[in-house]
Amino acid sequence: MLADLVSALGYILSPVPFFWVLLGTGLGIFVGAVPGLTGGMLIALTMPLTFFMNSTHALVMMVAMYVGSVSGGLISATLLRMPGTPSSVMTTFDGYPMAQRGEAERALALSIGASLIGGMIAGVFLVVLSQPLSRWATTFGPWEYFAMVLMALVLIASISRGSMVKGLLAGALGIAFALPGLNPSDGQLRLTLGWHELDAGFALLPVLLGVFVMSQIIEDAVEIEKRAEPIRIGGQRLLLSLSVWRRSWVNLLRSSVIGTWIGILPGVGASISSMVAYATARSFSRTPERFGTGHDEGIVASEAANNANVGGALIPLITMGIPGSPIDAILLGALILHNIQPGPLLFVNNAEFVWALIAAYLVANLLMFVIMSASVRAIARLMLVNRALLLPAIFVFCVVGAYALHNRMFDVWVVILFGLIGFGLRRCNVPLGPFVIGFVLARILEEELRSGMQLSAAGFWGILDRPIALSFLGVSALTLIWPLAQEVLSRRRRSQEEIAP
Repeated sequence: MLADLVSALGYILSPVPFFWVLLGTGLGIFVGAVPGLTGGMLIALTMPLTFFMNSTHALVMMVAMYVGSVSGGLISATLLRMPGTPSSVMTTFDGYPMAQRGEAERALALSIGASLIGGMIAGVFLVVLSQPLSRWATTFGPWEYFAMVLMALVLIASISRGSMVKGLLAGALGIAFALPGLNPSDGQLRLTLGWHELDAGFALLPVLLGVFVMSQIIEDAVEIEKRAEPIRIGGQRLLLSLSVWRRSWVNLLRSSVIGTWIGILPGVGASISSMVAYATARSFSRTPERFGTGHDEGIVASEAANNANVGGALIPLITMGIPGSPIDAILLGALILHNIQPGPLLFVNNAEFVWALIAAYLVANLLMFVIMSASVRAIARLMLVNRALLLPAIFVFCVVGAYALHNRMFDVWVVILFGLIGFGLRRCNVPLGPFVIGFVLARILEEELRSGMQLSAAGFWGILDRPIALSFLGVSALTLIWPLAQEVLSRRRRSQEEIAP
């Protein structure tokens, strides 16, 4: 394991791969710092440009973009009180008040340092857990895969922003849009409505561009006048003394572990990681009343957790082919577009590639710290850029990327269609994560279900002979039942309180 990692680090630090990691990290930071632009948008826009790139170079660049974009959101969260990424919402609670009282440099230094430490602690888990989990997952059969994917979809839907019902509906809608095309069992066409362009179904790239990029373009165009005046950064240094970090080491370690383990759970996301870490830090703090007023502990907890979440989310993606977040779903799509089969056999068939991704993640975290510490003042000026100047260029890239996939206008119309769908879902407060992950995982879900039923004489009930699959189904059932049980108990408690004199 250690020898593989050292070899992969040597490869990533060679000139060409290092250039792509550096470029990806820098672009991710810049995009993450601009409110309205997201890492998912950047990676989706980049995918068409990587068609003719070396597959390893393309994926390490996208992983670096992932790392950079999550970190870049802390700048606008601290200086504008507008998180550049959803995962930086909790950073606004203490980062912005600290910046308001004239300590913007300290707030940024705490955020950047905590991001590095959280990311590197998650990297340790990524190195240690990925290969053993992958070996364990190779023992899975069709029923285990079906139950695991179903569990991931239920978890994603139930824990996503908004109500569980909206999450489940979004996931079901994503699955429905994945159905047109060839039936994987008998090769017959279905739900194509007579359009030959749908014989292979909706292509993944136009759907991703529509949901993540076009919907954001429409959203930004509607709110084009929404701007804020940022807090200026002084000339103080952005490196804190070791004594500051020694006082925060327990909070750093605890928040990083929370972020990593929540990241491993499919669909929970960096936003939930930072919320849980923030709440936990407040519970254990000797001065909980200072949280929300510009407190060091709140900033450290939020940023350590949301950056650790990236490393945690890569674990199920690498070991099982299960995306833990919408950006992971895009990375899964990138693997497929580059003819790399995701799943447990990825480590067996492409071990060098997987170790290169892990090494790129570690190097990207170090580069993130260096880039942000050296250029955060310059990056902060990006927040003053008028989005009206950016949107036309992003629209052109989106359309050209979709057209270049198969050289047909149909894919451009697909981008616009799914852009409108994504915009509508946003307006109805329906999470996009379950929709996208449902679309990506629908084929795997159907194929594994049909394979299991064909291999079992008992049909669907053959799943009863598979303990691991049953445990996954049990988790799915509990995930659905528990919120309903809580609601029933709370209603009963309220009714008893009303009856009591």
